[in-house]
Amino acid sequence: MDEFQSDKVLPVCLENEMQTSYIDYAMSVIITRALPDVRDGMKPVHRRILYAMHEAGMTSNKPYKKSARIVGEVLGKYHPHGDSSVYDATVRLAQNFSTRYLLVDGHGNFGSVDGDSAAAMRYTEVRMSKIAGEMLEDIDKETVDFMPNYDGSLQEPVVLPSKIPNLLVNGSAGIAVGMATNIPPHNLGEVIDGCVLLIDNPEAPLEEIMTKIKGPDFPTGAQIMGRDGIIKAYSTGRGSIKMRSCAEVEPMGKGKNRIVVTEIPYQVNKARVIENIAELSRNKEIDGITALRDESDRKGMRIVIELRADVNPDITLNKLYKHTQLQETFGVIMLALVDGHPRVLTLKEVLTYYLAHQKTVITRRSKFELDKALARAHILEGLLIALDHIDEVIKTIRASQTDEIAKTALMGNFGLSEKQSIAILDMRLRRLTGLEREKIEAEYKELEERIAYLRSVLADEQKVMEIVKEELLDAKKRFADKRRTQIVGAISDFEIEDMIPDERMVLTLTRRGYIKRMNANVYRTQNKGGRGIKGMSTKDEDAVNHLLYTSALHTVLFFTNLGRVYRLKTYEIPEANTRNSKGVAAVNLLPLGHHEKVNALIDIDQVDPTMNLFMVTEKGLVKRTVLHEFRNVRRNGLIAISLMDGDKLAKVLLTKGDQNIILATKLGMAICFKEEDVRLMGRNTRGVRGITLAKSDMVIGADVLEPGCQALTISEEGFGKRNNIDAYKVQLRGGKGVKNFKITHKTGDIVGVEVVRADQELILITTNGIVIRTDIESIGIKKGRNTSGVKIQKLEENDKVAALDTITVDGAEDDTQPENLFKG
Repeated sequence: MDEFQSDKVLPVCLENEMQTSYIDYAMSVIITRALPDVRDGMKPVHRRILYAMHEAGMTSNKPYKKSARIVGEVLGKYHPHGDSSVYDATVRLAQNFSTRYLLVDGHGNFGSVDGDSAAAMRYTEVRMSKIAGEMLEDIDKETVDFMPNYDGSLQEPVVLPSKIPNLLVNGSAGIAVGMATNIPPHNLGEVIDGCVLLIDNPEAPLEEIMTKIKGPDFPTGAQIMGRDGIIKAYSTGRGSIKMRSCAEVEPMGKGKNRIVVTEIPYQVNKARVIENIAELSRNKEIDGITALRDESDRKGMRIVIELRADVNPDITLNKLYKHTQLQETFGVIMLALVDGHPRVLTLKEVLTYYLAHQKTVITRRSKFELDKALARAHILEGLLIALDHIDEVIKTIRASQTDEIAKTALMGNFGLSEKQSIAILDMRLRRLTGLEREKIEAEYKELEERIAYLRSVLADEQKVMEIVKEELLDAKKRFADKRRTQIVGAISDFEIEDMIPDERMVLTLTRRGYIKRMNANVYRTQNKGGRGIKGMSTKDEDAVNHLLYTSALHTVLFFTNLGRVYRLKTYEIPEANTRNSKGVAAVNLLPLGHHEKVNALIDIDQVDPTMNLFMVTEKGLVKRTVLHEFRNVRRNGLIAISLMDGDKLAKVLLTKGDQNIILATKLGMAICFKEEDVRLMGRNTRGVRGITLAKSDMVIGADVLEPGCQALTISEEGFGKRNNIDAYKVQLRGGKGVKNFKITHKTGDIVGVEVVRADQELILITTNGIVIRTDIESIGIKKGRNTSGVKIQKLEENDKVAALDTITVDGAEDDTQPENLFKG
């Protein structure tokens, strides 16, 4: 056993072995698998595929051959890995949505932008594309080095001649060990123009180069948003480029619109995007989508998203950009192998290394062609000598017993070299004619000129670069096409609010939770006692009980009966097309829980964040909290007030901290106390007693008493009155209060109390959805509190006042004739 161990087992340090083995593995992945060479932009597997096609004669002018054949060639000769790695790489080179300029011409099913995989290699056929021929042109002229294949039986190229700048043109992506590369594709014409610029002016700055190479050009088109990411990527080798789909809004019938997407970002799966849009629509994260179809065909891509008539298509499109891959980021890492070492390169460095490679290729090709021309000229010189002494040559050959004797005699008698002597011996008799002699002399003259030119090229670096320039411009002429990807303004230059007119809006919310937004000018001003106009259509047993006068761009807080608060921009609430529209369910806009209903709306825009939110519950509890604590309301809401069992949040006010508060009850009681009597509390607190209620009573209104204002009380049968604020004596909070309204069978219970000014207007809305807008001044001021007031709104049978709000008439509205605010 000891002898076996000493002969077969070698003790090693595990740490050293792990370190050495892992480094070897990492370098193998980095150099021979995952990263492209800066010179030809190819990973080894791609290089081997194209070279194997070249060797097998699978060029663009030959018939297609089975993909399995080339996979076998590559595996058997050059690439000792799995067949799937070779076939997958071949497929990618043949996909017009993956490769900007196809290097493989495929015949059959090579997958789709929907993520469909290619057919099996036994079904598809391939050959080299025309532009791939540029990658291998002159490879047989010793332009590049060769190395032994994996078993040493064959030779394979270390790099391809690459007459096109493939690294930038087709890009590259790969994950190595501890590093990755992600180079976007570019437009061939632009890259060649950039190369030509550097040939003419090697010191050209990046800014000048970018006048030629404007940015990536993806095979799927789409748009690049802004140039900042491009500049950073080109100047440092790393950057982030925003890609956005090309989409248009098309009008449909009946005021509807549809969004049509015709191009999507690079490497985005179209089918997955459509699934994501459908899921967002089902979850109501994007509201208003009524139909979603994929109408793509051979003519191009077309994703159709139909919208409801009340939905702003521009806002919906921007939400789609935000929540789906219709907008995506391409993280640029311009990492490539330079002399076998991975380096992150700038745009100018990539072009410089490519041009240096082309300089080497042209130099080696010129040297190869010069050696070949010199060898041919040497032979022709010998033939000319033989023709000058043809009789002696024939006599010498006839006198020789063997070829070897004849060759030696020719070399000795005429001063010929061995190669010249062999060429003379191989010469046919027809070459002795005068015409053939002229051809030899003409060919020799041409060779002399060619030799002189090649020697001048090899002696002048500038001439080498001129050849590189000419060949690049020739490639541009034959293969360049138009840019597919547009470069447009940066996303940061555009906000959704830029498209929303800042108009006055009225938000209405029904008892059953339907909310809508309408332009405030829909409701014309009417005189006291008018019947009003139809403000919305409600379901049976539904009623409008909340109304807010706001602006399209303002932020609205939604307080619920369960003491939670949510937030939305006004424009995010669908606008109703007609007055009779019932709106949309609030649960579709807000993540409301079971039995949770919105019962207070407050506009917090352009309000000092040091102001307070004063909350009142139906059981008479009050609480004061700094508004700033509600500035960052999450999508799933926050706790605004902690409620007792059976209690609900009734009213929310904005206060300054030193004002007087009035609370009013359903049975006509009211109390006035100082806001300072309620200390500031945190969000998740219960509050203190504001008013002591009778057994069947509840708080239905609360407001801030302002100097020069009046308290307006409205009953459910349409009666109302104003009282000066000095009619309400300031008391300590927690009392029963004073009588505020004389309730009779004719008036009904109180539905609301608002503190108003003479320059305001009153908007009332009934349970049947009738809306009236009237001047506050048309409602008389009563001296006594315990009165019923006057009839403000005529109600139909079984209809009652449900909600009220007040609005301030600004100068713009004063200049507008009331009768023109509403037609019909």
